[in-house]
Amino acid sequence: MTDHRTPGQDSLEMTPAWAAHDRCFMAWPCRPESWGGEEAMAYARDAIAAAARAIARFEPVTMLADRPLVAGASLACGTGVAVMPMPMDDSFVRDIGPTFVMGKAGVAGVAWDYDGYGEAGAEGADDDRAFAGRLLDELGMRRYAGPMVLEGGAILVDGEGTLITTESVLLDERRNGGRDRKDVEAVLVEQLGVHRVVWLAGGLENDSTRGHVSLVAAIAAPGVVLALATTDHNDVNYPMLNENIERLRKATDARGRVFDIVPVQQPSPHRHDGRRLPLSYVNLHVANGAVILPTFDDPLDEQASQVVMAAFGERKVVRLPALDLFASGVGLTAVTLPLPTGAILPPVPTSET
Repeated sequence: MTDHRTPGQDSLEMTPAWAAHDRCFMAWPCRPESWGGEEAMAYARDAIAAAARAIARFEPVTMLADRPLVAGASLACGTGVAVMPMPMDDSFVRDIGPTFVMGKAGVAGVAWDYDGYGEAGAEGADDDRAFAGRLLDELGMRRYAGPMVLEGGAILVDGEGTLITTESVLLDERRNGGRDRKDVEAVLVEQLGVHRVVWLAGGLENDSTRGHVSLVAAIAAPGVVLALATTDHNDVNYPMLNENIERLRKATDARGRVFDIVPVQQPSPHRHDGRRLPLSYVNLHVANGAVILPTFDDPLDEQASQVVMAAFGERKVVRLPALDLFASGVGLTAVTLPLPTGAILPPVPTSET
């Protein structure tokens, strides 16, 4: 049941990555086209199973899988990962799932429109479009209707009123044609409880999402932003990454603070099927007491690990080999959906909506 009120009216706000998690939802790969064929999907399944096991050391993991794939997912992930049947067309649970919002009374979810990353009417996405609502119904959780296209990997928050996103995604004519910056910001304020929206330019070459912020930035703490960077002026990603950092330098957060920007050098170029992969160390998962850091068998893996370790303080940094995962064109953040710890707000009775 969808609540006709908004999270803003009910004093709910999106929680930051480091908030305590009740569990982490993941999704089992089921669409070969998303991964470059059956063989590549098999490698991706191995990578996602490894990610699930790594995260499960720190918080419960529930792997969602199409019913015919439940047994295989359970066998691959092992006894430490719960597997639950759920109809779906793809594996990018952060992007098709709800955005969880929280207040003193508990946790609810915002179910946004989904159109396959700007491919409106994309074939084979009906279950993905219904996924957020189905998951909220399964949880018995209050559902708010997000009135635009939005994927979870497109937004970052600091828990203190600041949201960071990219123009290339939220102002994408193919996603939200006709909406201008002011209109989009009004929706984010009302649905996610934020007060300041910081706009970066865009993302990486060959990012299938056309520029998710989760591939180019991560918020480590209020006022502290990890920003993907490169010192190679000839790199195809240099202009965009440099522009993003310049925008962060000129911006302030919702409390008026200048950002402490921590540059994280992007990995060396890796190619798959003739195209450069959109690899990123900041596309990580913050678990309870740990940071799961994607690594790429790259000389810069160690440097990235040290930078992330310093930024996240006492959290343990766990390296996760992730080349096969990033071959999808997205990354680790897209396949994880953390549920904040808190009481579940039940649906509002029809008479109260």
